[in-house]
Amino acid sequence: MLKRNIASRLLIAVASLGLALPAVASHSWNNYHIARTTSSFTIQYVDSMNSVWDSTLATAIQKWGQSNVIGFEQVGADDGSRIRRRCPMISGQMRVCNAAYGQNGWLGLATIGLDNQGHIDQGTAKMNDSYDWYWTPAERNHVVCQEIGHVFGLGHTSEDGSSQGTCMDYSSSTSSQWPNAHDYQMIEQIYSHLDSYNSFTSGSGGGDGGCKGKGCNKPSITTNVPMGLLVHQHERHAVYVASREDGGYWVHHVLLAPDRGSSSH
Repeated sequence: MLKRNIASRLLIAVASLGLALPAVASHSWNNYHIARTTSSFTIQYVDSMNSVWDSTLATAIQKWGQSNVIGFEQVGADDGSRIRRRCPMISGQMRVCNAAYGQNGWLGLATIGLDNQGHIDQGTAKMNDSYDWYWTPAERNHVVCQEIGHVFGLGHTSEDGSSQGTCMDYSSSTSSQWPNAHDYQMIEQIYSHLDSYNSFTSGSGGGDGGCKGKGCNKPSITTNVPMGLLVHQHERHAVYVASREDGGYWVHHVLLAPDRGSSSH
């Protein structure tokens, strides 16, 4: 009965917040965005990636930083194996991690925290080293770039494997490694209005990503934490949502792993 009640509440929340499907045509991810009071703003981030991934992260940050709206500031670096595996949330910041999370079905996992007004107040982007056969340099670039894009509100430009020349598509073309001009235009559209407060402020968010314990990195179709309720699934991705104690939500965007020998997104 308790699980059924939790599921019912989450489904109501999904419907009210529009969590069910990414808006593919415009590739805004359900209009999720960071609340801010200025026309441009800076995302503080922590590098929890090891040396294998550091240059990929640096380039992805540099590319996304070409936006006229969003800038980035590194405020920490912690690449210890325990931190990388847990990848804990930091209120008001983004953390990017890699670790061998196990062959649990996903390559990349972007998690955002939504406050009780529906604005992003923290996020993590995780890459799964356990699929070492998959990680060519181009795929590293693609997935890191895409997971970071999800954290500040972008969805996919396509989900059929075709290339739009952006990391936000599901193609393994070498032209799909980084943002393109349309991504920057989409960011300007998402952030074309101002809000009454700043949601990406240290101390503003809640919890530790709703994800603790041995099952933390295993997607689940039940209502149990860590991943919450499955609200959307496609051939290569899935979206889960879980409630937070402060009245907000955790939303997980999962890039599912392909069959061995395939590199198609």
